[in-house]
Amino acid sequence: MRVIGIDPGSRVTGFGIIDYLDRPRLVEAGCIRAADAHDEFPQRLRCIYEGVAELVRVHQPEVFAIEQVFLHKNADSALKLGQARGAAICGGIATGLPVFEYSARQVKLAVTGKGSADKTQVQHMVRYLMSIHDALALDASDALAVALCHVHHHQTQQKLARLGGKW
Repeated sequence: MRVIGIDPGSRVTGFGIIDYLDRPRLVEAGCIRAADAHDEFPQRLRCIYEGVAELVRVHQPEVFAIEQVFLHKNADSALKLGQARGAAICGGIATGLPVFEYSARQVKLAVTGKGSADKTQVQHMVRYLMSIHDALALDASDALAVALCHVHHHQTQQKLARLGGKW
């Protein structure tokens, strides 16, 4: 199974692509940034959309997993984050990919075992779980965590289906 995980942001959107057979294998991870930091917001949304669409075209994932928007103290920031998330989703579903959404708490719990883990704890566990020895941007590690979260949820659902929903 090939999964693309997205950590949406209005300035920096992290992405992580993994293959999973018996263990996760890194395909690519990084960040989508506007070409110019002073770009108008609609241009940044276009950059997110085009960047995600290109990743999907090149790597052909089977599943698109994205982190849900969490409530910010600043309403304007929450709206911008939601728009960036929408641009990323549109870039992914243009080819018909199924979309799965996970809360930040679900992602952190799946990767670290603690739903309130901080970004550096998530980054450490992602690097450990995926045997990544090189530097990894926080946004990219968050995106990989989203992809790993999807894999864990998918595996759990498969096991439950084999049991017929019985424990």
